[in-house]
Amino acid sequence: MITLDDVRDARRRIAGIIRPTPVDRSDSLSRRLGRPVMLKPEHLQRTGSFKIRGAYNLVSRLPADALEVVAGSAGNHAQGVALAASLTGRRATIFMPANAALPKIEATRGYGAAVRFESGAVDNALAAANRYAEEVGAVYVPPFDHPLVIAGQGTVGLELADEAPEAEVVVVAVGGGGLISGVATALACTRPDVRVVGVEAAGAAAVRASLDAGRLVCLDRVATMADGIAAKSPSELTMAHIRAHVHDIVTVTEEDISRAVLLLLERAKAVVEPAGAVTLAALLAGKVPGTGPVVAVLSGGNVDPLLLIKLINHGLTAAGRYLRLRIVLDDRPGALAGLTGAVAEMGLNVLSVEHHRSGVALPLDRVEVLVTVETRDPQHRDEVVAGLRGAGYDVSPQ
Repeated sequence: MITLDDVRDARRRIAGIIRPTPVDRSDSLSRRLGRPVMLKPEHLQRTGSFKIRGAYNLVSRLPADALEVVAGSAGNHAQGVALAASLTGRRATIFMPANAALPKIEATRGYGAAVRFESGAVDNALAAANRYAEEVGAVYVPPFDHPLVIAGQGTVGLELADEAPEAEVVVVAVGGGGLISGVATALACTRPDVRVVGVEAAGAAAVRASLDAGRLVCLDRVATMADGIAAKSPSELTMAHIRAHVHDIVTVTEEDISRAVLLLLERAKAVVEPAGAVTLAALLAGKVPGTGPVVAVLSGGNVDPLLLIKLINHGLTAAGRYLRLRIVLDDRPGALAGLTGAVAEMGLNVLSVEHHRSGVALPLDRVEVLVTVETRDPQHRDEVVAGLRGAGYDVSPQ
């Protein structure tokens, strides 16, 4: 296991390489959650995530004859290793899933790395990277299972100890466990009074499963929009740190995550990827009890714009602000006008209307209308449905 000296040494090594990300005290989130809330904006870090910390701490220590480094990643680790290699004058070969987000692929190439693709999940890319490194004699840089990587990520914890002395709880995203292992170790040694809570996506909760089973668990599959923490298994090394220093591991749903991404956009003016937003998602979902000051680490901001569009729509729906209704009307003149009039009387902003007469399993004298409207919150959404039903409409929320 790493020590405080390891993390302090990493801090000295990466000084001048990483970008300062001082905590931001959020008044709006504090009011919403009824406790002082601070955000650690690692989505503003170089390469768009914390990963450069651990990658540079390892790569910069390699001997001069280590001319090529190799990694497997869906995005953030890839960019961290690529930049670390560029800064130290080395070649980088990165193996990525064939379906990785195009912006992450192009960003990795932009840092000078050669990108190779593997079909299937990120695990296939990791395996291919390992094989390639052995074949050509390159150095494999793991995403979390290495003491130098963990120590580098732990510099986030040292910064939090300095920047947020009032913090009682620190909330950290968990995938393979590298970030939380480093952060928890640093805080255990400098601020032992601080609770460290890890957050996993419910569809990729390998650490929670490992803790419950009392052994390392490898999930058969993972299913989450938070690809940055979609690890099938932690490592024995990260689990040792987690068991020693982390106070709790909680999970959040996809709806929780999308709500958090949307709220960060609206209130914090921050573009944060799903994996980076799980910490705020846990706070919003009531998974981190207490009233004392809390820090949510926003671990990354590398989000595909196309995914962001979907996330915004998903988040609006989850927050009760985007309502899609299926309404069955009589097929007669004026029926649609009557419906739009009823909607107008309720003061709703209509986003779209689809009128289906053919190809729908309905009686010949009926038609289907799909209406999408804006609502204020879940209560308002329920009031809209009840109001239309009270007016005699056959309404089904979609």
